[in-house]
Amino acid sequence: MAYLLDPIAFSLGFITVRWYGIILGSAALVGLWLAVTEGKRFKISPDFFMDLLLIGVPSAIIGARLYYVAFKWDAYKDNLLEIFQIWHGGIAIYGALIGAIVAGYIYFKRKGYNFWRIVDICAPSLIAGQMIGRWGNFVNQEAHGGPVTESFLRSSLHLPNWIVDQMYINGQYYHPTFLYESLWNLVGLLLLFWLRRRPFMRAGELFSAYFIWYSIGRFFIEGLRTDSLAFSAPEWFASLMNGLWSPMTLLFEAGSMDYGNVRISQLLAILIIIAAVVLIVVRRKKGWSAERYSDPIVSSKATAADTAEAGGGI
Repeated sequence: MAYLLDPIAFSLGFITVRWYGIILGSAALVGLWLAVTEGKRFKISPDFFMDLLLIGVPSAIIGARLYYVAFKWDAYKDNLLEIFQIWHGGIAIYGALIGAIVAGYIYFKRKGYNFWRIVDICAPSLIAGQMIGRWGNFVNQEAHGGPVTESFLRSSLHLPNWIVDQMYINGQYYHPTFLYESLWNLVGLLLLFWLRRRPFMRAGELFSAYFIWYSIGRFFIEGLRTDSLAFSAPEWFASLMNGLWSPMTLLFEAGSMDYGNVRISQLLAILIIIAAVVLIVVRRKKGWSAERYSDPIVSSKATAADTAEAGGGI
C-alpha cells in the first residue's frame, strides 16, 4: 500500500504549517550556521550574518517570484493579484539568487565589506540551502521529471519505498529530480569545503566555483523536468542545446515541454558557467583577486582596534 506524505505538517487553529515551509526554514538555518561558523575564523560577528539572512530571504523570495512571473507574464497579466499569491506555486531558484545577491551587495557595501570576500563565505550556505530545500519539492510532489516505471525507481535506482511512493503522482511514477539535484548539491558542498582550505583559492573564486558546479548539475537535471520555463528559439539553437544535453540520453529520456523548444534554466546555466570561468581568469590577469580566501577580512568601516585584532587572529 502506497504511503503519501501529507504536505501539511500540523495546524494551530486557522494557522496551517506546511512541510515545505519547515524545510525551507531549516535550509535557511543550516545556511546561517555554516556562514556564522566560517565567519568566526575571520572575526566577523554572527549578528552580521543573522541580519544578512533577514534581508536575504525576503529579497530571494521577491526575486524568485518576479523572475517566474516575468517569463510567464501571459498567465498573470489579466489577474495581477495572482502575482502576490505565491502559495499557489511559481518561483524560480535563479531569480532567488539574483534577489539575494543584489540585496547582499547593498548590505555588504553599507557594512564596509568587500563583496567577493563575503560571498565566498556564503557559497557553502547557498548550496546547502538548495540541497535541503529541494526536499520541499519532494513533499509537494512538484518539480519532478518525466514519467518512469516503478521498476526503474525500485530496481535501477534502489530507492526506498517512501521515496518511490511519493513519486507516484496521478497514476504515474516520475523521475525524482529533486533527489538528483539534492545529491549533486551535497557533492558540491563537500567540494566547496575542500576548495576553501586550498592555498591557491583567491577572493571570489569559491563563489564562482559554486555557480559553476550548481549550473552544470542544473543544466543536465533540468532536461528531465516537465515544468521548465521555456521560449521558442531558432531550430539551430535548439539543436545546439539538445546536442549539449545529449550525453544524458545514454541513461534517460528528456522531459516533455508544454511550450517552447529551449529551457531558460539550461540556457542560463551555460551562460553562468562561461561567465564564472571568464570572471576567474580576468580577475587573476588584472590582479583584481590578489587577496586569497584565507587572508584577513576587515571592514573599511572598522575601527583601528578592530583592524589590529582581525589582522592577528586568523
